[in-house]
Amino acid sequence: MARKSKMAKAAQLKKKFLQAILDGRKPKEATKVFNVCSQCGRTRGYLGKFDICRICFREKANAGELPGVRKSSW
Repeated sequence: MARKSKMAKAAQLKKKFLQAILDGRKPKEATKVFNVCSQCGRTRGYLGKFDICRICFREKANAGELPGVRKSSW
């Protein structure tokens, strides 16, 4: 329950922030906007290119669910 509410709160803050920018005014709570993982709701270790956290990224990459991602070896 707490994770879903955290994800909903983050989405709501981001929506308010973007609306303020589109209206041409300075957002009031610019520092309160934060990114959350779309899979688990984790706030830390967020990878913006994939919209997930590092843990979910690793799980999906190892399972081959992320196109264009390969495990490096040298």
